[in-house]
Amino acid sequence: MYSYTDFDAAFVAERNRQFRAQVARRIDGSLTEDEFKPFRLMNGVYLQLHAYMLRVAIPYGTLRAEQMEMLAHLAETWDKGYGHFTTRQNIQYNWPTLGDIPEMLDALASVEMHAIQTSGNTIRNVTADHFAGAAADEIADPRPVAELIRQWSTDHPEFQALPRKFKVAVTGAQADRAVIRAHDIGLRLHEQNGDLGAEVIVGGGLGRTPMIGKTIADHVSLDDLPAYLEAVVSVWNLLGRRDNKYKARIKITVHEHGIDEIRARVEDRFALIRPTFTGAHMDLYEEIRAQFAPPGFRNAPTDAFDTAYAADPVFRAWADTNLSAHKAPGYAIAQISLKAHGATPGDASAEQMRVMARIARAYGHDELRISHEQNVVLPHVHKSDLPEIHAILKAHGLATANIGLISDIIACPGMDYCALATARSIPIAQQIATRFDELKLEHDVGDLKIKISGCINACGHHHVGHIGILGLDRAGVENYQVTLGGDHTETLALGDRTGPGFSAEEIVPAIERIVTAYLNHRENAEESFLQAYRRLGMEPFKQALYGDAAKRSQAA
Repeated sequence: MYSYTDFDAAFVAERNRQFRAQVARRIDGSLTEDEFKPFRLMNGVYLQLHAYMLRVAIPYGTLRAEQMEMLAHLAETWDKGYGHFTTRQNIQYNWPTLGDIPEMLDALASVEMHAIQTSGNTIRNVTADHFAGAAADEIADPRPVAELIRQWSTDHPEFQALPRKFKVAVTGAQADRAVIRAHDIGLRLHEQNGDLGAEVIVGGGLGRTPMIGKTIADHVSLDDLPAYLEAVVSVWNLLGRRDNKYKARIKITVHEHGIDEIRARVEDRFALIRPTFTGAHMDLYEEIRAQFAPPGFRNAPTDAFDTAYAADPVFRAWADTNLSAHKAPGYAIAQISLKAHGATPGDASAEQMRVMARIARAYGHDELRISHEQNVVLPHVHKSDLPEIHAILKAHGLATANIGLISDIIACPGMDYCALATARSIPIAQQIATRFDELKLEHDVGDLKIKISGCINACGHHHVGHIGILGLDRAGVENYQVTLGGDHTETLALGDRTGPGFSAEEIVPAIERIVTAYLNHRENAEESFLQAYRRLGMEPFKQALYGDAAKRSQAA
């Protein structure tokens, strides 16, 4: 894992010193809120519905145990005892006082963490596959590339006042666990004739105008990648709309100009700036890559796992849903669900954070990951340790066996916290999870991704949910639109809107009717919801939702 250099430590310390002075000027009235806003956004501080919010960067979702323990300390000392993990692999604290935030930032710096560029019109926290370095299907670990991009983009003088925020995601596997086609730039690492490089995808994004990214380059060699990325962002920085913030994203620029014109402009810019990249970045990349060497995997029998799996149905259910294949023999990737039935998706208490840190230190090679699905991952655990790990998780409310199931819901904070939200997300997620736990159906239903957003900004990724829910305000009343057939993987697709929305009281029964229709129409238990939807189309689900009204609409 990456460790700070002396430069990194000095850079973060100076930024914190500057921000401490800016906070003091805001508190004593020397700065108005409007004057303070650009300074706080540069340091990850938002003014939310009820209080300031601090968003802390977790670059490419990777944490050491001591860093998770520090996140617990922040939650306990300066917040209300918990933090909220986000779809950007960050953590948010929703209740700090402004005067305490400099102390929080200094505490983070002591374990090589910060909040720089987690907000504002700049290149945001670079995200990556949460199974990076561990997945059995991985071609190359994307984290060294993500770290190189983080260092290149942090405080880049040309990219501190972009038309809008800019998001980059990297994966090193054929299976896309980083949603790369829904990012401003998505990178898929691969080899071409023995040369490691990346397919470069641009113009993806969700929000009020969801678009699927387009491939601008099939293969850019790793030694050319920073220059090529700089060319992409430079072209957009010049062309991007600044007259309308809703049209200021690169997806709109690609749509308005066409991918061929954008590609030509990028190639021209790339040819111009490529000679200025002397190759020093590749030396830096090799230094970074060395820090991401695999841990020392041990060769041990898995009898303890096999015995527990055969004898304990609770452990078996958890293993079946929460474990994934690891590249090393005898190892597994374990996902810790932060979606206990009825809980707030993505929230973890200080105590739970410390428990996860202790497990990582004792059993997981001192490493944790945050997934974009708002769960925590132990990327390297030997199967012989899993019964003990499961017992510890179970004792602290962290052993819910629901990864990928209907209660493993992505949800934004919604109107409970966010000043932009137009409807609540958290209570809807809680009610859906609780209802299907009561019905004892979710294991029978199998793989089904529900994603909920409390406004059209789509922080809950509802467009790419198998079932997506968008909360809106309709004349002062919360109304929830439903989309079906979205997909966040390598076959990324945007969901289809079913029709009129539902009230807060109606939305859970509506989701139940959709699931019942799926169970009634699927060919067999192996056919997933998404497969059934692609085979059947909208009609049987629309009929289940709207009944005779759907038939009348179709006839009209």
